[in-house]
Parts: sequence; C-alpha cells; structure tokens
Amino acid sequence: MPPVNNTQLTAARPEDKNLGVMANIAYGFQHVLTMYGGIIAVPLIVGQAAGLSPAEIGLLIAASLFVGGMATVLQTIGVPFFGCQLPLVQGVSFASVATIVAIVTSGGGLPAVFGAVIAASLIGLLITPIFSKIIKFFPPIVTGSVITTIGLTLMPVAARWAMGGNSKAPDFGSMANIGLAAFTLLLVLLLSKVGSAAISRLSILLSMVIGTGVAWMLGMVDFSKVLTGPIFAFPSVFHFGAPVFEVAAIISMFIVVLVILVETSADILAVGDIIDTKIDSRRLGDGLRADMISSAIAPIFGSFTQSAFAQNVGLVAVTGVKSRFVVFFAGLILVLFGLMPLMGRVIATVPTAVLGGAGLVLFGTVAASGIRTLARVTYENNMNLIIVATSIGFGMLPISAPTFYDAFPDWFATIFHSGISSAAIMAILLNLLFNHFTFGNSDNQSVFVAGTADRTVRPLVVQALNEGDYFKDGKLFDVEGNEISVVALKDGQPPVHH
Repeated sequence: MPPVNNTQLTAARPEDKNLGVMANIAYGFQHVLTMYGGIIAVPLIVGQAAGLSPAEIGLLIAASLFVGGMATVLQTIGVPFFGCQLPLVQGVSFASVATIVAIVTSGGGLPAVFGAVIAASLIGLLITPIFSKIIKFFPPIVTGSVITTIGLTLMPVAARWAMGGNSKAPDFGSMANIGLAAFTLLLVLLLSKVGSAAISRLSILLSMVIGTGVAWMLGMVDFSKVLTGPIFAFPSVFHFGAPVFEVAAIISMFIVVLVILVETSADILAVGDIIDTKIDSRRLGDGLRADMISSAIAPIFGSFTQSAFAQNVGLVAVTGVKSRFVVFFAGLILVLFGLMPLMGRVIATVPTAVLGGAGLVLFGTVAASGIRTLARVTYENNMNLIIVATSIGFGMLPISAPTFYDAFPDWFATIFHSGISSAAIMAILLNLLFNHFTFGNSDNQSVFVAGTADRTVRPLVVQALNEGDYFKDGKLFDVEGNEISVVALKDGQPPVHH
C-alpha cells in the first residue's frame, strides 16, 4: 500500500491545496511570466490598427492586465454560478483579434468594438447552459485529441518567440535570439533535473530570470525605458468613448464568442484531466459563465474578450503545481501590474527569445498530456484511430496553412481558423458518428483499423467452438451448415455462440 500523503488529508480536491503565501507568489509570478507576452499582444495589435499613440496603447495594455487579473481571480476562487475553481489563467483572447481589427478598420472604431464585445458576451452568457451540457460528448478520445491539438497549435508561437517575436525586426531569426532561446531551454531542463522539488517546480521562472540576466550582459535587453511613465494608474472607465452597438459588429463578435466558449471548454477539461480532478457540467458551466461575464465587463475599462490561456495549462503540467490558489495569486499580480504600469514595464523587458525557450517545454507538455490521455483509448476493432487522426489533422490545417480558409464565408473562417475549435468540433462529430450512431458501421472496420493491432478472442469464446465451425455473413454455422444461436452471458460478459 502506498504511503499516505498528509496533504491529501487536508484537501478533498488537488486544486484546493494551499501552498502558503510565499510559494503562491513565486509560482504565481511564474504563471504571469508565461502568459505576459500573450496578454499584451492583443492590445498592441489593436492599438496599432486603431492608430493610437504609444500612451493610449499603454492604457489598453494596463486595462488588459487589470481585467485579466480580475477574471483570473473570479475563475480560481469562484462565487455562486461563476468560476470553475481551477488553476486557469484568464486573459484577452487572441481569437478575437481579426474581428476586432476588421471592426476598427471598417470605420466603427473602438466604441463599436466595445459595444460588440458587451452584447456578444451577454448573449454568450445566456447560452452557457447549452455548452455546459456538452461534457458528455468529451470522452478521452475527444479530450485527448483536443489537448494534443492545443499543444501542437501553440508550437508556432514558441518558434516565433524563439526567433525574436517581431518578424519585422532586423534580428528576427538571428542566431543570437535562437541561441538565447536554446540557452533558456537548457536551463529549464537542467533545473528540472535538480533534486530539489522547489527548484524543479520553479524551473521556468528561474530560467527566465537567468536568461534575461544573460541577455542584459550581452546587450540584448534595454532597461532605460522602465522608469519612463507613471508608476500608478487606475484604468479609465470608457476612456475611448461610450460603447456603440452595431448589429453587424455584434454578429461578427458573437461568432468569436462561440469559438471562445469551445476553446475555454477544452482548456477547462484539459486542466481537469492534467490535475486529475472531476469536471461535471455544472463546473464547466460556472467556468464558462465567468468567461462571459468577464468579457462583458472588460470593455468598461478598455479591454476585450477574455478566455483561458492554454500556455498556462502547459505550466501546470510541467510543474505539477495543481493549486488554484497559486493562479489566484497570479491574478492578483496581474491586477497589480494593471494598477502599476512600472511593474508591467519591468516584465516587458524579458526578451521574447527567453519566452520561446521556455515555451517549447510548456507547449510540448500540453501535447504530451493529450497523448497520455489518448493512451487510455482502445483502438482494436473500432474507428477510434481514424477519429484521432482526422481530428488532429483537421486541427493542424489552419496552423500549417494559415490562409486555408480565406476563400470560405467569414463566419466559417472565424470558427475554423482556430485549430483548437476545428479539432474539438471534428472530434465530437466523428465520435458521435462512429461510436454513438453505430447504425451502418461495418463489421470489418477500416483497413487502417485492421492494421493497428492483432485481433484477439477470449478463451471462453474459443471453448464454445467445435471443429468445423465457420463464420459467414455475420453468422456462425457448424460443420453441417446449421446456424449456431447466440446467447448472452451474465455479469456483462460477451455473447457466446453455442
């Protein structure tokens, strides 16, 4: 019998374990560093598309940090009907970028964007009961395919980070950037091997700090602008104007909200699988409602749609730190950064290449977690291998060919341009088609399935056969051509011919 862990006696669920203030701050800061580049990317892109000044773009960034922190606090701690109480970091969803830029550049401006986000998020809030019921359509074959796709779709992000992040920069893809990313990756691996559990769990954070220090010594980091700008600043309410509600913009944004609901559902299920805790429809619904109410409130302060950050799912898997209180502290740190632009500017000095080195491990771990889930699936004499192969392949289409859906209708392209949504939709549909709606399924399944494993027969079945029995057209006959009846055994055993 394995030894009893005392921490298991004090927490009914692994996510409820509280590590203490100092550990929560350290591990929470690690989460912030992991997702910081992602959370500031959207306001940067949108601000540039809207023609805002650097100071105004700074306001968008501060608002995104503040709202992301508040949404993370709500998701991790939870209140009745809102928050799944899982270690999930919330932030501005990248799925909305294309739609937001389209609304801004078509003449609607930021007020039309904010109005569309508010309206679409409230509609999304109303339909969360429908989405929360899809939990029964997420067996391991679906969740494993989706989790694997999440990790694989993030790999191009890690590659761009390792190359420098900005494709227009003269040093993009330089050996200096890639070398720094490789150095950070090596640090992560070495620190993960250290005997100390604390150092191993903080390997990502320590590697980023050391990597940044090395980059500074090589002249690749500029701290000169850290003190430029205010130290404290509260996000302004409707700084860019009151929201404007335009029907076309709302419809476009609602499609984005559907994508976010699918992606957040996948992330919630992925975290639940990684930390080995139960996720039911009620808990999933609470998480989705937290997502939607955060998205509806975000425009008030100048931010956009919120969703769970997949890269932080990888951090949970790498470190093994399952506590939601760690991510709660990460939320508090994000709120502080939103109120203290000075701290945000300090974190912004971390070279993107350093993030790339750590990201390779983080995102790869997500994919590996999905593969581990898929290992629990049975592939003999069924279509499960085809379901997995098609789902992951479908999810890879927009990653390997970003322009694949350019000729499709806008609503279709918006949904399937996300590899995560593509894989989730395909996995659910194929699982229903082959494993639920079994009418019409062939006795001799696909040739691909026939080659996956040797066929096996239970000894009990063999014992029921006589010399000369043969199988034809789905029926069993004896040596004289008489059909042998099928009798179901008790206790759920398979039928036997006799």
